[in-house]
Amino acid sequence: MIWTPPPGTLGLIFDCDGTLADTMPLHYRAWTAMLEPRGIAFSEARFYQLGGMPTAGIIRLLSDETGVAVADIPAMVREKEASFLEYLHTVTAIDVVCKLAESYRGRLPMAVASGGYRDVVRQTLATIGVLDWFQAMVCAEDTARHKPDPDVFLEAANRLKLEPSKCVVFEDTDIGLEAARRAGMAGVDIRAWR
Repeated sequence: MIWTPPPGTLGLIFDCDGTLADTMPLHYRAWTAMLEPRGIAFSEARFYQLGGMPTAGIIRLLSDETGVAVADIPAMVREKEASFLEYLHTVTAIDVVCKLAESYRGRLPMAVASGGYRDVVRQTLATIGVLDWFQAMVCAEDTARHKPDPDVFLEAANRLKLEPSKCVVFEDTDIGLEAARRAGMAGVDIRAWR
């Protein structure tokens, strides 16, 4: 894959799950392990539609959609994330994206902007060997609003000390690409590369 930054590009921002790391099938396994005993349906198609949204937000949305009341969202978040971490040793890099990031390492400032939680994102990036490639990391804890709102990408640009319009975002979800658009950034849909 040969990719050339648009003229004026000064920084690159990467989503983590499904963009740098092939984690989405493992996240879905963790979701179903946590939700099924509670009687909350979560189809794989719906899971992919919500890719990029933090776990707590998805739990609230599913509770509303299914009418199943949930009592302790923080406990459910911990359970889902712990289940995912059991599978983390099997995670692999999405080679085409990581090779692109590697080719710009040290040439352009780069950030990770994810709807995931910092500890899980950090462990994921470490597992695929790219943690030290990025000058900034913005995660679910860092913004009040999440994808498709632009806040995660705007904060990443801020931490890179770049104008948003000078950044390019790499994403694998519709809501992530919408967040990039709302941030005034060019978005690259890496699903076309796989």
